[in-house]
Amino acid sequence: MRRTAKGIAVLASTTLALALAACGGEDKKSEEQPKADPAALKAELTWWDTSDPKNEGPAFQELIAKFNQTYPNVKINYQSVPFGEAQNKFKTAAQAKTGAPDILRAEVAWVPEFASLGYLYALDGSELLADESDFLETPLSSNKYDGKTYGVPQVTDTLSLMYNKELLTKAGISTPPKTWAELKTAAQTIKQKTGAEGLYINPAGYFMLPFMYGEGGDVVDVQSKKITVGSDQNVAGLKIAKDLIASGAAAKPSANDSYGTMMTLFKEKKVAMIINGPWEVNNVKSAPAFGGLENLGIAPVPAGSAKAGGPVGGHNYTIWSGMPQEKIDAAVAFVKFMSSAESQAFLSEKLGLLPTRKSAYNLDAVKNNPIVAAYQPVVEAAVARPWIPEAGQFFGPLDQMATEVLIQNKDPKAALDAVAKKYKAEVVTSYGL
Repeated sequence: MRRTAKGIAVLASTTLALALAACGGEDKKSEEQPKADPAALKAELTWWDTSDPKNEGPAFQELIAKFNQTYPNVKINYQSVPFGEAQNKFKTAAQAKTGAPDILRAEVAWVPEFASLGYLYALDGSELLADESDFLETPLSSNKYDGKTYGVPQVTDTLSLMYNKELLTKAGISTPPKTWAELKTAAQTIKQKTGAEGLYINPAGYFMLPFMYGEGGDVVDVQSKKITVGSDQNVAGLKIAKDLIASGAAAKPSANDSYGTMMTLFKEKKVAMIINGPWEVNNVKSAPAFGGLENLGIAPVPAGSAKAGGPVGGHNYTIWSGMPQEKIDAAVAFVKFMSSAESQAFLSEKLGLLPTRKSAYNLDAVKNNPIVAAYQPVVEAAVARPWIPEAGQFFGPLDQMATEVLIQNKDPKAALDAVAKKYKAEVVTSYGL
């Protein structure tokens, strides 16, 4: 049975007193609430952080240290878990009712799935949602399942066109390309005039979505309960990606660690343009050869015949439903601190990450951040993904398809039809083809 927030809704007196004080109410009883000592809250929590351990992890550990300045007796066992392993690892541990973390940084598509399996606490009625309206609507919506809320947004993101300003200038290109056709021409010009590769496309399912969305496609239609991944629109989108490589506009992607290869080449100025997100800003910023943020350009992904848009991404803080009740207050205090506007502004300043709280955008660290400003039109053009329990399982077949099409030169229609059959057989079995 899915666990609710009975334990979460009743917080430590510290949290309650602070909340009442913040409201500034006229009830004298609220003024008489004893001011509890945060040091009285004692617990040991395990947090699985699925962010990049080198580029992002240190900033999250800094936040833990800040949290412990207020809550010195809440020990956070920080564990960096590879993103690609975390989804199945958490499901295995949660099903076994042992070894799962108390707090999980979950990718947005995982939350409905884990909630449907009963692995997460519903947070409705808890202090974590007392200011629910402060969260941006789309990031918050990824935490909803069956009328309840199972997480709070940590960060939102999407894919963008990231480019080397110096290389584009050398090639005589004054503005970033706005369509895939313009991108192809620009990439070929860059290669001809600078010797650097014009573009690198990561052959993975998530990175194919801008091409599919650009032609008006998507993987499923939730309203009609239909699998649409094999549509003509998606075929057309994949043909554009495939042509960019075949024409030489984009480098031939590596069969092994293509993502790592893409980032290395971009940081070393050997590739002028890539499609990636704000989670890599700090990585590029710290690269000795790149030239800092002054040389990094950010623009929306190019448009296809229908529109331009990358997938809405991001991560949420979730609480394992198997956590002992006596740890609930500490878990709520930790998640509340980590998801606060101040913490989000800290991460924005440190890493260029995009806050999910409206109030965070009023803080100087965010308001004056050029990366956040650059990503605003990118996020506005982003396409919401289907928040259904099965959505986290879409990308295994899509990853295989991307490899087959972009590396093994398989026909896009045949590859997408195979994905559709896989979805029907194993993922969304009640959907039609």
